[in-house]
Amino acid sequence: MVSLMQGRLPINPDLRLMQKGMLMRKVRSKSWKKLRYFRLQDDGMTVWHARQAGGTAKPTFSISDVETVREGHESELLRSLAEEFPLEQGFTIVFHGRRSNLDLVANSIEEAKIWMQGLQLLVEFVTGMDQQERLDQWLSDWFQRGDRNQDGRMSFHEVQRLLHLMNVEMDQEYAFQLFQAADTSESGTLEGEEFVEFYKALTKRTEVYELFENFSADGQKLTLLEFVDFLQEEQKEGERASDLALDLIDRYEPSDSGKLRHVLSMDGFLSYLCSKDGDIFNPTCLPIYQDMTQPLNHYYINSSHNTYLVGDQLCGQSSVEGYIRALKRGCRCVEVDIWDGPSGEPIVYHGHTLTSRIPFKDVVATVAQYAFQTSDYPVILSLENHCSWEQQQVMACHLTEILGEQLLSTTLDGLLPTQLPSPEELRGKILVKGKKLRTLEEDLEEEEEEEELESELEREQEADPELEAQLESEPQELSPRSKDKKKEKRSKPILCPSLSALVVYLKSVSFHSFTHSREHYRFYETSSFSETKARSLIKEAGNEFVQHNAWQLSRVYPSGLRTDSSNYNPQELWNAGCQMVAMNVQTAGLEMDIYDGLFRQNGACGYVLKPDFLRDVQSSFHPERPISPFKAQTLLIQVISGQQLPKDDMSKERSIVDPLVRVEIFGVRPDTTRQETSYVENNGFNPYWGQTLSFRVLVPELALLRFVVKDYNRKSRNEFIGQYTVPWTCMQQGYRHIHLLSKDGISLHPASIFVHISIREGLEGDES
Repeated sequence: MVSLMQGRLPINPDLRLMQKGMLMRKVRSKSWKKLRYFRLQDDGMTVWHARQAGGTAKPTFSISDVETVREGHESELLRSLAEEFPLEQGFTIVFHGRRSNLDLVANSIEEAKIWMQGLQLLVEFVTGMDQQERLDQWLSDWFQRGDRNQDGRMSFHEVQRLLHLMNVEMDQEYAFQLFQAADTSESGTLEGEEFVEFYKALTKRTEVYELFENFSADGQKLTLLEFVDFLQEEQKEGERASDLALDLIDRYEPSDSGKLRHVLSMDGFLSYLCSKDGDIFNPTCLPIYQDMTQPLNHYYINSSHNTYLVGDQLCGQSSVEGYIRALKRGCRCVEVDIWDGPSGEPIVYHGHTLTSRIPFKDVVATVAQYAFQTSDYPVILSLENHCSWEQQQVMACHLTEILGEQLLSTTLDGLLPTQLPSPEELRGKILVKGKKLRTLEEDLEEEEEEEELESELEREQEADPELEAQLESEPQELSPRSKDKKKEKRSKPILCPSLSALVVYLKSVSFHSFTHSREHYRFYETSSFSETKARSLIKEAGNEFVQHNAWQLSRVYPSGLRTDSSNYNPQELWNAGCQMVAMNVQTAGLEMDIYDGLFRQNGACGYVLKPDFLRDVQSSFHPERPISPFKAQTLLIQVISGQQLPKDDMSKERSIVDPLVRVEIFGVRPDTTRQETSYVENNGFNPYWGQTLSFRVLVPELALLRFVVKDYNRKSRNEFIGQYTVPWTCMQQGYRHIHLLSKDGISLHPASIFVHISIREGLEGDES
């Protein structure tokens, strides 16, 4: 089976040494450091480990699981062990999703380099794979799993076990017939290409072949005109169908003669349906396609709550890894809770809890490094400042010195703005959100005067040392607060002017009422709401909240009772136009599926333009009671079949899933609903449903669809298999594949469901 991938693997001396295996130290904590023997398998796609060379090995990770490899000095854990191991001997393997990093220490700098360079080479190779190569790798992984004695061939007994692992319930006699037909060498075993032929026989798509025959006159091929008919009638591609057909044939037809004759074979047709062009998610919505020149408050902004936490809110670990992961997944607003730390250095942690602590300057350095790796659009640092005057000065110093040109410390043109700047204008900039002593107007008017006062004060301090000592002992005199609030000053730290000055467009203010905000606040002032307060405001004054969010930014954060770092449903806050709906991004689940579903579009840049009725300060929209002129639509979804669905628990070798598909719609309250198919017994490999679900939706612009595949269990709750969430506005009609994601948001390739999507204007039963 090795032959499938090995001929395409890069030829590299590092890889050959990795395939021989090396002893390295696996590090989990300062006290847990154990020697393990790591070896890259012959397929070049998986790494196994054992307690010692020649010991019983087990899989550690697949190359497709790896996002990147970092040097030792970039790891908090390895830095803490720098006296024990040279940092140059250490490296970190970073995985996709929420899987913990793997820290390793090699026996020499040379061996560390071999693994770092070799792994990075393989990651780049896997990233560049086409559809066929990814399928080959998936088959290769299964072959490795099924070939128990690792002799490179598979007996019928091993094939039977593999079928159970792959979720296939099959008559033994029929399975043996397929096995014999694939065993062209008549060796009684399957090798390489024989196994591929066996797999192809297993995965014949009769439902796709029937569709192909409906449009093909001879049942052998689709002519250009026949394919254009299919694209227009079924895929709703409209006028672009003719040009698109030529492009798709060129892209997906495997034979050169077919390309020359502009025809599409059955293999090419299936290849198209399984590709990005045949995906439910419209490929035109994947790059940045929205207007990015509108004010910041006109966008939903991907936001993280307590970003420093990688676990729960009480005892969880605080780590710069939280910021790296959030920024790399597209978050544009991250939160920093800062408290006084030892040796005059501010620290970041969840105050009054047992969560661990990290230096503020490390957080700022991490943000500087990772802010714009995924997106060029602005990053907002939401500061929760609990520091003393002195440590606030240190904070301001770190922000200014570490962020440098990235930090926005004055208005873009030095003039007083009339609205918030756009994401486009703020490209590459980091903005500070926090308390501010004065208004932006006062800042700009008195900038020159302040400079004169500061220089005069410096001259006086130099001339009169007693004045300097007095100012140092009574910093409150520099605060605008009145002297009759001495008790308050003792209990609440006073805001330091140098930190206040770094807040430009995002001044944090307390919310009293929508009327108060309209009368007393400015467009650059922003309020934060707990999820509970925001929900009650939507119920009490939903339209006012919509209008408020059309001119001012709002941030919503999870309830303090969510000590387990659970999440709330962001949809109802988006319905009211709230821009920064902050989530515990470290916690996977339904709520993060919805969140990731919205922000998957527009280049995953972290900014999504709100619908026009949520950008109008005179909007009549009420999220709880939506009425016309919204164009209601009816959605018909035919759930046809599933392909290569994984087990929710791979340890249950003998069990086979009974899959069902649930379609959930999230939007305004009347649109939020769900329906599901019946379950298919004992078939996760190629289940067929052929059932149609119907939905009526009043406000499609706000709707998201979540397709969930579950394993039916009559005795307990159904087990999650995979899901995919797509905004209504990014959904393609026609015959589409939905490529499933794990709980963690990682591709479950090649697991998918095949559906037909049809959208009709108006509601079913309308006379119009």
